[in-house]
Amino acid sequence: MTRAYDEDSKYGLSTRGIHAGQRPDPTTGAIMPPIVQTSTFVQEALGVNKGYEYARGTNPTRQAFERNVASLEGGRHGFAFSSGMGCLTSLSLLFKSGDHIVCGENVYGGTYRLFDKILKNFGLTFSFVDTRDPQRIEDAMTAKTVAVLVETPTNPLMRITDIAAASAIAKRKKALLIVDNTFASPVFQQPLALGADVVYHSTTKYLNGHSDMIGGIALLNDDDLAARLQFIVNAAGAIPGPFDSWLAMRGTKTLALRMRQHDANGRQVAAWLEQRLGAERVFYAGLPSHPQHALATKQMSGFGGMISVEMKTKDDANTVLKRVRVFSLAESLGGVESLISHPASMTHASVELDRRTALGVTEGLIRLSVGVEDAEDLLADLEQALKGY
Repeated sequence: MTRAYDEDSKYGLSTRGIHAGQRPDPTTGAIMPPIVQTSTFVQEALGVNKGYEYARGTNPTRQAFERNVASLEGGRHGFAFSSGMGCLTSLSLLFKSGDHIVCGENVYGGTYRLFDKILKNFGLTFSFVDTRDPQRIEDAMTAKTVAVLVETPTNPLMRITDIAAASAIAKRKKALLIVDNTFASPVFQQPLALGADVVYHSTTKYLNGHSDMIGGIALLNDDDLAARLQFIVNAAGAIPGPFDSWLAMRGTKTLALRMRQHDANGRQVAAWLEQRLGAERVFYAGLPSHPQHALATKQMSGFGGMISVEMKTKDDANTVLKRVRVFSLAESLGGVESLISHPASMTHASVELDRRTALGVTEGLIRLSVGVEDAEDLLADLEQALKGY
């Protein structure tokens, strides 16, 4: 299993992003960890090796990345995966038929699809609840509940879950609290410090930050749980290659810098949109008008660049999507470039129409991933795209 270096914890987050889990290559002195592009490792004798046997189990490049993000999240263990969904699937293999999981109702559409369309067929059961209200989490717990899974802020409605309250409920029931921290990143939110048992990310998004790889990662502190997850990593094999691990690790070196700019631009764009369209049509936890702004401020140190906007009709949304020039119409988020998407037909297309409607993921909703371009250019682009609205 991959552990973060204990001595890294004394440094600040920006410093850890650059150095944690990484040491100059002892052979060449290379400042960047090498891409160890191999499937297997020569053993010195029967049962004697240098800590590596077969690259499905562990790889030095992947290990450096795992240690790096574990340090950023305040975790002892890190496990990298081939995608965010590969990560969540592997975490789900910790459980067995008959187990029950309480899940936030407004999660990424792929999370709902995995749970409702695949894992239910293997005997896992799920309750999808509005985790903004801790009492609803409590009420959904049963004697068979093994985990509570929350996403905060949520995709795409930017709803907030009180992580500490959810943790207290899960612990009383001897269940795990699993938190998707993709939207906030470890720069702005530290779920393990708030009581989460497992934190996971789509590393495709903010951690990598350059829209050039697919990956996922899980971080945790419990040694026994880590041993179980390491077994799953090796047995199920949903691992990233060394080059993708290296790309993501390159991204974490600038994570703190990028998140500050995403946050600065996000706040500016959200405030402009609120003034332009009205507070009821703009979803951004950093706005004082957000109904959970106080909670977001309590457990987050920044709000990032994710904003959703209600355009009332699909035609209105489509007009804006066609007009943008600096924003690009595309899936995904968290890259340096600004993206715009239509959740109902993209990220949440697998969610049934009546369910989407009940949640508030309407045909008129658009989602912005505000990048790190000049804010003036982003505002000018939105101004011309929203002309007439």
